[in-house]
Amino acid sequence: MQVEQTDLPGVLVLTPHRFCDSRGFFSESWSQARMAEQGLDFDFVQDNHSLSRQIGTVRGLHFQSPPHAQAKLVRCGRGRLFDVAVDIRKGSPTCGKWVGEELSYENGRHLLIPAGFLHGFVTREPDTEIIYKCSDYYAPDCDGAVRFDDPDIGIDWGLDGVTALLSDKDEAASFLKDFDSPFTWEAKA
Repeated sequence: MQVEQTDLPGVLVLTPHRFCDSRGFFSESWSQARMAEQGLDFDFVQDNHSLSRQIGTVRGLHFQSPPHAQAKLVRCGRGRLFDVAVDIRKGSPTCGKWVGEELSYENGRHLLIPAGFLHGFVTREPDTEIIYKCSDYYAPDCDGAVRFDDPDIGIDWGLDGVTALLSDKDEAASFLKDFDSPFTWEAKA
């Protein structure tokens, strides 16, 4: 497995090796042992799988607050999407900063997003599937969102004239300046 650091410490791009032949490919999409070899220790307890029918479907920016904060390991099962993480840890040198990565069926890349980050994505192809592991169970009382188009964050979603398709929850999300983050950055000793 190839592991690449992003501009946000802790947010990683993982690319599992694909074994290809005339039939297609085989890939070990997740292995706790391989993660541990890379110094990554996450206990994933829930898998989620969603389908977005239209190009320009935006889901996010979402988080779950403590005590049910979630780390996520995200990949694309079909189609293509632009996946984003935003640091929302109070006191972090990168608080309010974002990184984005194209995930697709073709490239097989995964984005590892620790707890303390917002997560969202936009679809680049119709019928795009996103599959992701979570380190805690979904808890409706800990669920939250920040506006995907918040100018203080300034994410370039690459919509290029396409109108974003949003859920009611994402339409009503607050802006970062009006949001009191439940996460605090802890410097590594």
